[in-house]
Amino acid sequence: MKVFAEKFADLKILRYELIGFENLSLQQKKYIYYLSKAVLCGRDILWDQNNKYNLKVRKLAEIIYKTYPGDRESELFQQFHIYLKRIWFANGMHHHYSMDKILSGFSAEELKQLISDSDLSEFKHIDEVDDLVDVITNPAREKKRVSLDSSKDLLEASAMNYYRDVTQEEAEEFYKTKSQGAGEKAPPFGLNSQLVKENEELTEIVWKVDGKYGKPIEQICYWLEQAIPFAENELQQQHIRKLIEFYQTGDLKKFDDYSILWMKELEGQVDFINGFIEVYGDPLGIKGSWESIVNYKDLEGTKRATILSENASWFEQHSPVNEAFKKKEVKGVSAKVIHVAMLGGDCYPHTPIGINLPNSDWIREVYGSKSVTIENITKSYFLDSLGNGLIEEFADSEQEVERAKKYGYKAGNLHVDLHECLGHGSGKMMPGAKPEDLKNYYSTIEETRADLFALYYAMDEKLLELGLVPSEESGMAEYDSYLRVGLITQLTRVEPGKDIEESHMRNRQLIARWCFEHGKAENVVKWIKKDGKTYVKINDYKKLRAMFGTLLAEVQRIKSEGDLKAAAKLVETYGVKVDANLHQEVLERFKKLNIAPYAGFMNPELSLNENEQGEVIAVEVAYAEDYTAQMLSYSDNYSFL
Repeated sequence: MKVFAEKFADLKILRYELIGFENLSLQQKKYIYYLSKAVLCGRDILWDQNNKYNLKVRKLAEIIYKTYPGDRESELFQQFHIYLKRIWFANGMHHHYSMDKILSGFSAEELKQLISDSDLSEFKHIDEVDDLVDVITNPAREKKRVSLDSSKDLLEASAMNYYRDVTQEEAEEFYKTKSQGAGEKAPPFGLNSQLVKENEELTEIVWKVDGKYGKPIEQICYWLEQAIPFAENELQQQHIRKLIEFYQTGDLKKFDDYSILWMKELEGQVDFINGFIEVYGDPLGIKGSWESIVNYKDLEGTKRATILSENASWFEQHSPVNEAFKKKEVKGVSAKVIHVAMLGGDCYPHTPIGINLPNSDWIREVYGSKSVTIENITKSYFLDSLGNGLIEEFADSEQEVERAKKYGYKAGNLHVDLHECLGHGSGKMMPGAKPEDLKNYYSTIEETRADLFALYYAMDEKLLELGLVPSEESGMAEYDSYLRVGLITQLTRVEPGKDIEESHMRNRQLIARWCFEHGKAENVVKWIKKDGKTYVKINDYKKLRAMFGTLLAEVQRIKSEGDLKAAAKLVETYGVKVDANLHQEVLERFKKLNIAPYAGFMNPELSLNENEQGEVIAVEVAYAEDYTAQMLSYSDNYSFL
């Protein structure tokens, strides 16, 4: 299967293969099919969560695209099409990584001309067209989806749609009051609601079947119900029913009940995630964006992850963090390697390569967590990267290039295993401390913690002993890659003059720069110049590993104690600012390679094949050929808001 599909702006669209799908039973395939329909039905929820204008903007733009009768090869229409593809990719008007508003590339007058020539008879918001034109073309409106600038009111500076007419101070006080006296096993208050101020009173509008987002949630529940008869075991049926109860009631205690049941189900080969999960889209780290994936286990790859999960207690006890912050007993840590069969919401088109859930710290501590590494996604990335010249351009030496080619792919997957399975599941909170104590720094600190855990153990002899790596060079390849990305190549994703905004990017630079600065005295890592080009060179891998351990101990302390002041200092000092000269050099070198810095995926298309009696005899898989066609199809068939 050809991985690459198309490239536009700073984006490329890839395909992922359903590896081994043909080996699944018909029951498993039907289970995947119905779960996948539930994935597709939630798309509009995320669009509205990201910004209040997003759905109207998308519908207006799609109508123009479908009905415009003029020269579709003109420069203006082609630029309009690129803009449409960019907002499809970002699930709205803001860049998925930088959170900045996507510049349209055309003027208000040019957009009005496209509109006047198109057929807007099906557009239900015709009286708002002039305002929507301004929303699309005026860069000052809805400027940034998520602002992490702590000098500003984070809610007033952010264009996301989780709050309405509410200040940061009001929201923080509202949820502080709500959580008081709730106990250590309190549900994640605010995860599934919009907080609004009406008549000077704060109130939550809950996302549930008979509440906000009711129509798509009702469709999600319908398809989850259809999937139940094809579940592989009773526990799968139980957690689907509990998830439906949560969607029907909006009761977050039921979401915790679902999460526990979901986490305990380990026997089936097919699995899924569906719900309001990650909080990166909320600058306060409270509201969950809607996401969903359906997946099935890679039986061979899972052997690697199982070895890690079976040894979770050893890794926890041998970690370099303070004993007070370690779990005395590691419970329920499970890990597997999977292939995704459908991506949706905040996992589509751009998707994570690993997941560790549930996010609730008390559930992790009492029951454990479930981790996955998404092998068919990492394989697509790897196949697409072959021969693109990126490593050759930015690696310090031929030895580093060869090490990357020999060990890089497997070392990267092992890093994801360690990060998701052990890193996120490690450590514990002190009594009274909560993740939200770290406010807008929580996501960066948590990702930093998990990455440091993975990096610390990437060169541990235990991995050799367990047969997970062929030699210590695997860990060296991972260290090469991590510092090369953290200090250099991820700068290709940042616009000149801008700070680093996205939490994972802040996390990577934080780690790399902290180690660089603290290792200067012993020359652990250094910059070298060759032919006017800058490279990073690791001189002592073992000392670098020790530094990862030192930083891990401090980051775990910060999370365990909820030390906001220390979190802010660490992130702002090392994770945010960019060296302007190095940045300019990197952008110039990268431009010559003609590589898109961001990638996302088209989903495969699943269909039921029935015989003359109406019995399903097969689930067919087709790989989409055209990105625009898939996005329009989703809008035609799965728009419920």
